[in-house]
Amino acid sequence: MAVGHCPFPQMPPLDGVRLGCAMAGIKKPQRRDLVVIELPEGATTVGVFTRNAFCAAPVIAAKAHLESSASRYWVINTGNANAGTGESGLADAYRTCQALAEHAGVATEAVLPFSTGVIGEPLPMERLLAGLPDAFAALDGSSQAWEAAGQGILTTDTRAKGATATGTIDGQAFHINGITKGSGMIKPNMATMLGFVVSDVTIEKSLLARLLRETVDLSFNAITVDSDTSTNDACILAATNTGVRIETDEQIATFKAALQEVMTSLAQMIIRDGEGATKFVTLEVVGAESRAEALDVAFTVAHSPLVKTALYASDANWGRILAAVGRAPVERFDVSRVVIDLGDVRLVENGGRAAGYSEAAGSRVMGEEEITIRIDLGRGEARATVWTSDLSHDYVSINADYRS
Repeated sequence: MAVGHCPFPQMPPLDGVRLGCAMAGIKKPQRRDLVVIELPEGATTVGVFTRNAFCAAPVIAAKAHLESSASRYWVINTGNANAGTGESGLADAYRTCQALAEHAGVATEAVLPFSTGVIGEPLPMERLLAGLPDAFAALDGSSQAWEAAGQGILTTDTRAKGATATGTIDGQAFHINGITKGSGMIKPNMATMLGFVVSDVTIEKSLLARLLRETVDLSFNAITVDSDTSTNDACILAATNTGVRIETDEQIATFKAALQEVMTSLAQMIIRDGEGATKFVTLEVVGAESRAEALDVAFTVAHSPLVKTALYASDANWGRILAAVGRAPVERFDVSRVVIDLGDVRLVENGGRAAGYSEAAGSRVMGEEEITIRIDLGRGEARATVWTSDLSHDYVSINADYRS
């Protein structure tokens, strides 16, 4: 089940970037579950990762390799998270890097590993290593390769997720391609489940890292399906350094706008494909004293099981939204100044139900597939937007059966 139609876009080729997939049988036979992404020599790579204390072995290895070397290859397996696996899991992550490095003729540190799937089980290394040559042999820079890679990193997702943007700087075109995966265990903290974005611009590493953090904060860090932060979250951004140089304020602004477009599109696709989701919900909080305060209110509403189940039932039980706003961690809350709108219907004002509200009007909006809840705190000028989904029977079923 998924909300809205998001066809995989035609991805333009990027100089020196190739992707390959294999069926390694890591969890299930006859499905793409091993992906290799190749970058050109001289590319710049930056990343943001989960803050979960039990971060997965590949997260530890990828962070270490990012600090010590320029990456040339990313290797991603699905079906097994290699998280909660201790020292042996870390050894497996490094062994995966070493095997691909030997095959590609690069240093081990030039390979970044990523995993997603079941936590607490050892990687089936024999199958994974046996699949690497096939993934390497399949390396291709076409749009079809991007879509195949998008399929190859999925777990409970129902479809591949990709986004692309093109811009022009000083008469020269630049391109940004990205794929992501994520459907459940989604409440990122520094990143999404897994996201891989590449551009053909030339840019300094410190600037690229700053732009990654800023665009992730307004995209992947602004989504939630179920309030669970994964052990494996990672969002990786690379510049091939083969195209137009990004350095002036105007150039940075143009590139950042295109990068934000890609990041936001990818993040919203995760919500549209949330486990069991039937609704795509935008939570806009305005009139806050700070962005942090606005996010606190938005996520309190987005994480409320009562709000999420009301959304699933198309039940205009606006009291659940009011109660969630009221328990958000906001000091000196003046409820008489709070205004809550459901789409074009005013729900709350002056501390209670809006005078013009009707159950029929509320039910009409709640029955829609895409819903906006707007909350004005009446306290300041700061604002934030968060995207979430409803909570359905299918979410429980999917996660109850996840390991079977």
